[in-house]
Amino acid sequence: MSEDVSALSPAPRHVAIIMDGNGRWAKARGRPRAFGHARGVEAVRRVVEAAGEMGVRHLTLFSFSTENWNRPADEVGALFELMRRYVEADLETLRGRGVRVRIIGRRDNLSAELRAIIERAEEGTRHNRDFHLTIAFNYGGRDEIVRASRELARAAKAGEIDPETIDSDAFGAGLDTADLPDVDLVIRTSGEQRISNFLLWQAAYAELLFLDVLWPDFEPRHLAAAIEAFQQRDRRYGGLDAGAA
Repeated sequence: MSEDVSALSPAPRHVAIIMDGNGRWAKARGRPRAFGHARGVEAVRRVVEAAGEMGVRHLTLFSFSTENWNRPADEVGALFELMRRYVEADLETLRGRGVRVRIIGRRDNLSAELRAIIERAEEGTRHNRDFHLTIAFNYGGRDEIVRASRELARAAKAGEIDPETIDSDAFGAGLDTADLPDVDLVIRTSGEQRISNFLLWQAAYAELLFLDVLWPDFEPRHLAAAIEAFQQRDRRYGGLDAGAA
């Protein structure tokens, strides 16, 4: 393992990370924000490799949100270019290591080139089962819920489903993460303490951990410490622990 992780309790099955702080990291060094995003990709590579070694089976990374379109056009373009470069440079390595890649989020407003890159990454790794890497790109939790609700409403109106049969399982099946387990641990870097419209449904019972480290500086030791903190928490899902009166 890359770092020591306690074996007293299982590692979280599904870890989701809000990769925050690239811009501040670059600004502190007198460099443009795009430089911070590029260094953030190096952190992605480190964490993807380390997570599987630490017992995590599913890793979801928040890469680009639906709100990020409000950023300067050159920064948005740089983020898209990094997505392209990451897939082109790392796809064969990920495929060879048994990693399945998924990209969640809206695709209707992406370029044909970017959609093709996403489809190539997913198709090229869809038979892998050793580790599941999900990248939230052009993603927003509220947007995902609205899209799923709209599809259920359409099916009900067409008589394809009975509205009375819609339950949490049926709704979850319409989300981008339909075949993924719920999130166990959400990590946000940079010291900010909010989830920023990330996996609102899937993280309903997740443990939250906010770290005072900027994403480009995130190392396997930070992930190991986060997993250890998770292992020490008492997850009750709304119930009481065994010792409660």
